[in-house]
Amino acid sequence: MPANQNGPFGAFNFLVEIDGITASAFTEVSGLEVDVDVIEYRELGDALPVLKLPGLVKYSNIVLKRGITADHSLWDWIKSVIDGAVQRKNMSIILLDDQRQPLLRWNVRRAWPRKWTGPALNAKTSEVAIESLEIAHEGLDLVAN
Repeated sequence: MPANQNGPFGAFNFLVEIDGITASAFTEVSGLEVDVDVIEYRELGDALPVLKLPGLVKYSNIVLKRGITADHSLWDWIKSVIDGAVQRKNMSIILLDDQRQPLLRWNVRRAWPRKWTGPALNAKTSEVAIESLEIAHEGLDLVAN
């Protein structure tokens, strides 16, 4: 662990594993989000305060972005959904320290791709062609390493 283990960590050093295999060089991961609905409940008339109870737990979709390469694994994964053969996979997003040692791990359960976006092509720029994959899932856990 680095000396400042209780300080804020950098967001630029991370890995993505899909079914235990490190996936190639993602430049961005977003959507690590949990939302709990609030149920308002009032007992015995208007004079008492409204009780707020936890309700339905929802997980945001995760979006992965990377420079497009000859590796078609992301396209093949969403193609399986298009063809009616959903392949649910467990995945992890791992935040690393400066020595590339794991600090935090978000484990994602039963993930499957719901949207693939290809690169915006423009002959007037020299930017990297980026593909993105939006992933639906059924749960998110944070594990400290």
